[in-house]
Amino acid sequence: MSSEMNRLAMERAVQSTPFLSPNALLLMEKASDPDHDLHDLVALVRNDSVLTARLLRVVNSPAFKTLHAITTVDRAIAYLGERMVIGMAIADSAGSLFSRPLQGYECDHVALWRHDLFVAVAAREVSKYCKNEINLELAFTAGLLHDIGKPLVSEFLKGLAGAAVADIESGSCSDYLAAEQNLVGFDHADAGSELARYWQLPVPLEEIIRCHHSPCRAAAEVRSLVYAVHLGDIIAMMAGFGTGSDAMQYTLDQEYDRYFDISPVDLSEITILAHEEFVRSESVFSQD
Repeated sequence: MSSEMNRLAMERAVQSTPFLSPNALLLMEKASDPDHDLHDLVALVRNDSVLTARLLRVVNSPAFKTLHAITTVDRAIAYLGERMVIGMAIADSAGSLFSRPLQGYECDHVALWRHDLFVAVAAREVSKYCKNEINLELAFTAGLLHDIGKPLVSEFLKGLAGAAVADIESGSCSDYLAAEQNLVGFDHADAGSELARYWQLPVPLEEIIRCHHSPCRAAAEVRSLVYAVHLGDIIAMMAGFGTGSDAMQYTLDQEYDRYFDISPVDLSEITILAHEEFVRSESVFSQD
């Protein structure tokens, strides 16, 4: 199939992907607003009976060992943190996308969600080292969503993972993103950006998804956040949370040190803290 035909097929795949729930979109919109507060989120969650029930069930589960039962949305959000609430909303409304087996990347149905969750917690930790103040919770949300294009591209890459790696090893492609472009005519950052537009995600999230492997191309106002997710992505792969054949097949943009003060010791600490938070977060999101 030609690259042009592949792209048309990809556009159809985007348009056939179920929308995120309205509340998930509103929660992300609020989280991207630097002036939002807890009351904004509480008001949204209260209008979603399913999310409210899950939130209260999770916060009162043995994982959190609360001394007294938490029975109100505002206390639950304050206890869990907004990133957990937004993560639950995303997981509930887009779980089928994140749980698809990525046959084109030669990995199973849980790899994408585990990778994205690790990137989310690592990006949030990395953000604490930024030279300017950035939104930690937005970094987490962006980490969760950065690879939403992979389930779409995977369908076109079936049987081609070996060819992608061979292209990189031969030097004909610089990284896996370039190999995707070479083999099918587009890459997962392109596909993810298209899906973000289709879902009508906040503009900063669309930009982060589009540029997470090339943060130097991002708009100046979100570049620090894009670098945070870029670094979180590399950290996740180094920690063993990749998505199959493309793991460690991307280039680290060395310009990150213009935006972050991170030493090798800091990097080790970030990786340890991210793993601890990942384990806790995974147990939260896995609860029905």
